[in-house]
Amino acid sequence: MKVITISELRKYLSRYVREVRRGGELQVLHRGTPVARLVPVGEDNRHGVRERLIRQGLLKPGKGNAAAILDEPPLVLPTNILDALAEDRND
Repeated sequence: MKVITISELRKYLSRYVREVRRGGELQVLHRGTPVARLVPVGEDNRHGVRERLIRQGLLKPGKGNAAAILDEPPLVLPTNILDALAEDRND
């Protein structure tokens, strides 16, 4: 995400609007404090945010079916978990 000041935004508004229209995102600062974020229209829904994060390399989509994990039986432990915890605390 590109960071710009309000004075830069005023001076080069057309340039920054083109950048946002192409899928870019801008954060606007006022005296060093973030006050606004410019994103393309439609990016405010969950699907748009996900796709934007994938494009930016901040999110890697999963592969396969995570729901299949719920179909597997629970792990069988060789000991009672409470006994193991009590033993660990005694050490």
